[in-house]
Amino acid sequence: MNKEKVNKIVLSVIIALICVVLIATILVQFKTVEETDVTAIETMREAELRTSLSEWKSKYNEVSEQLQETTNRISEYEEKTNNEQETKNIVESELAQTNMILGKTDVKGPGVIVTLEDGEKEVVASYLVDLVNELKYAGAEAISINGSRIINTSEIAEINNSYIIINGAKRIASPYEVKAIGDQTYLSSILTLKDSGFIDKYTSDGIIVRLDQKREVQIPKYEGEMEFNYAYEKEDEE
Repeated sequence: MNKEKVNKIVLSVIIALICVVLIATILVQFKTVEETDVTAIETMREAELRTSLSEWKSKYNEVSEQLQETTNRISEYEEKTNNEQETKNIVESELAQTNMILGKTDVKGPGVIVTLEDGEKEVVASYLVDLVNELKYAGAEAISINGSRIINTSEIAEINNSYIIINGAKRIASPYEVKAIGDQTYLSSILTLKDSGFIDKYTSDGIIVRLDQKREVQIPKYEGEMEFNYAYEKEDEE
């Protein structure tokens, strides 16, 4: 295989990795929009609504910046493919970044720990799903529940109304410790919005919720296998 073909293959791999990361980011944004509690938004005070609109605009700008950054990086890679060592370094760097985003590496950083416990009412799976979505909406870069990493394909399910499992296998019980890495202030502000925020909403519903900000939160890598049952790689048309 000549050098030109090798460079083309390497460039294709790089672009594919970048596209996976970008699509995953956008899907998280869309999923959050779909699962936003409309009733809660309608009851928000005018000041809170303005804040929420500003936050959504910020999220949109972030995705736009990521798209522009990706475009610039692809152009940069195209210019560097003639240097084999530099190309190798780029591929390794992109692979490490992709593995981090997909949850395949241990990570640490500033963030929050939210603890949910049974109170007058028991914690059910839907409460944990809502909390994970709130954290994603607030920009959490990594999340775990009772030591298990949560990724885009993770399942949080209740079995026979008696216990909760995550990632299709691990059984968990109260107290539920949910860790998230991200901007401490922003994560906390979203969770503590008056009336519509997660803490107010579920504390009034009869469960115990504690929020702690941490300078360093450690989250383990995802241990399961990533399987795609419906998506497959599209072959190039000749």
